Amino acid sequence: MSPYLTSLRAIVGREALRFVHQRERFIAALVRPLIWLLVFAAGFRAALGLSIIPPYETYITYETYIVPGLCGMILLFNGMQSSLSLVYDREMGSMKLLLTSPLPRWWLLFCKLIGSTAISILQVYAFLAIAAAFGIAMPLLGYITVIPALMVAGMMLGALGLLLSSFIKQLENFAGVMNFVIFPMFFLSSALYPLWKMAESSKLLHSICSVNPFTHAVELIRFALYGNFNGPALLWTVLASVVFTAAALWGYNPARTGIRRKG
Repeated sequence: MSPYLTSLRAIVGREALRFVHQRERFIAALVRPLIWLLVFAAGFRAALGLSIIPPYETYITYETYIVPGLCGMILLFNGMQSSLSLVYDREMGSMKLLLTSPLPRWWLLFCKLIGSTAISILQVYAFLAIAAAFGIAMPLLGYITVIPALMVAGMMLGALGLLLSSFIKQLENFAGVMNFVIFPMFFLSSALYPLWKMAESSKLLHSICSVNPFTHAVELIRFALYGNFNGPALLWTVLASVVFTAAALWGYNPARTGIRRKG
């Protein structure tokens, strides 16, 4: 297991160093959800009424409702950012060097997923700390019980990023693809409004939101923040993660990429 652990430590360490040296990335990851939390939520609070729905046992403010969705936003954007770095590495040659190592390709991509997910979770906790400082705090136990949910959701969204990076050959094309994926996934979900509100306006949009993997990732985080377990959300998130990972492994298959192993 020594070569496997060595590669895991090297890849995760590389992700951590890249994150430390890219402070703008950390700030940008917090600015986006904080704008929604502190600016947009103030305007939407009066327009959107919320009923008492699980996992909430009483009426809540709109700011409280969108916190899990904004945690999902951080995971989503960081998953896409991580896949952007893969496209860059492939253009610069370092990715080709990595994929020609004797270790299984699935393990190398898994290490990349672990590294990007760990960074995402750190960013989520930084956001939760700032939200708590503004008086939007979750139950204390929720800060612990949400960790597995963040790991599962982060792996799923990171796998989606890997899948996209396997088909995008040029860095210039990635921004358009990111917008094509990120914004529909985010807005067609329960991140900003409950699904029953969507059902009131459009049955079709409600159906799309219901099958959106990001919706289930957000609901998994939402229930975990209140110490509750959401079995269907976990099932759909894990299923989406398996599908995205399998498709990404196929996308990075040497027969497709032309990247052959050494020796």
